[in-house]
Amino acid sequence: MSTEVRQFTVQHDDDGVRLDRWFKRHLPQVGFATVSRWARTGQIRVDGKRADPADRLSAGQVVRVPPGGDTPAKGGAKPRRELSEEEIARAEAMVITQDRAAIVLNKPPGLATQGGSGMKEHVDGLLDAFAHDGPRPRLVHRLDKDTSGVLLIARTPGSAAFFSKRFSGRTARKIYWAIITGVPSVEDGLIDLPLAKQPGTGGEKMMVDKSGEGQPARTRYRVLDRAGNRACWVELQPLTGRTHQLRVHMAAIGHPIVGDGKYGGPEAFLSGSISRKMHLHARRLIIDHPDGDVIDVRAELPEHFANTMANLGFDEEDGDALPEPYKPGKADEKQAAKAHAKQVRKERRGERRGRAEGRVATRKPPTKRGPTKGKGSPKPAAKKPGPGPAPKTGPKPTGKR
Repeated sequence: MSTEVRQFTVQHDDDGVRLDRWFKRHLPQVGFATVSRWARTGQIRVDGKRADPADRLSAGQVVRVPPGGDTPAKGGAKPRRELSEEEIARAEAMVITQDRAAIVLNKPPGLATQGGSGMKEHVDGLLDAFAHDGPRPRLVHRLDKDTSGVLLIARTPGSAAFFSKRFSGRTARKIYWAIITGVPSVEDGLIDLPLAKQPGTGGEKMMVDKSGEGQPARTRYRVLDRAGNRACWVELQPLTGRTHQLRVHMAAIGHPIVGDGKYGGPEAFLSGSISRKMHLHARRLIIDHPDGDVIDVRAELPEHFANTMANLGFDEEDGDALPEPYKPGKADEKQAAKAHAKQVRKERRGERRGRAEGRVATRKPPTKRGPTKGKGSPKPAAKKPGPGPAPKTGPKPTGKR
């Protein structure tokens, strides 16, 4: 238990957050009831002044936290898993860049992002390698198991909330490289096909939904180079974030991603020395940083993808010229607004839930009220009709004009 007064400087990724929410992010062991009591007794100070749990913080402010309040929850805190030296080395080998807010990894193909049924090895299970003495880093987006490339990890709860808003608001720009079979007739196009879970697959497979009830899904593609009519190298930008979106969309237009037998079937494989692994790589990510800068990072190709590029005569340097930014239409703006509103509602539900947990139930004394209408209550007495309006005076009409 902490026995000394603590001072914390509010970072940029916590700018505008409520004080009680700040405690939940950075000192989750301090319950809402304790925060409320400290605030009532003036023990919590922001820039030397008394503060209320509902007050919003600004970057650069200093929060004074009194000693104590570190009693662990019932059952104890969940212990962190001890990683082997080999696992720590594997995690560190994936790092492209890192700072106080983010860790950017180059995820290899074949490694799942998150655990599932029978899934023992995954990125999420290796994040304790970056925890050290601070909070455990957390995922803010996903890549399929067989997709390689840029994967952003938030180092703190505040940066996780910041990055999550950028992904849900579609302001993060994700650029993928893929090798596909054949060559599209339109070399720079937009695929706009709604997606839904395919019945009978337990949600493990998606499909194009022609009923009109699927989730909107849009992908921009651009041909970078071609190997005759056999295959081509494309750049893909998902403008929405549906499960398996890029894979389903490319298969739907008749050009599945090489190695994607799940959606392309036998036609997704090329003969000769071309690897049967999936050729989909998250090449680049451009996203705002909590400090006001921009993260713009690229991930090197995995070995099988680089070998295929060489076999087909493609040069990586031809692919990193950034295309013109996609200009969202009204449908995109509406979708982004809905996503942002959903995120705001989710945060507010969390805040209300936290307040409810710390609130002491009180009963107000009954107040005197007059008789209410309902069964058994006397009806109000009918009003007696009063005298009507006074008759108009003046000459009687004669009928002649």
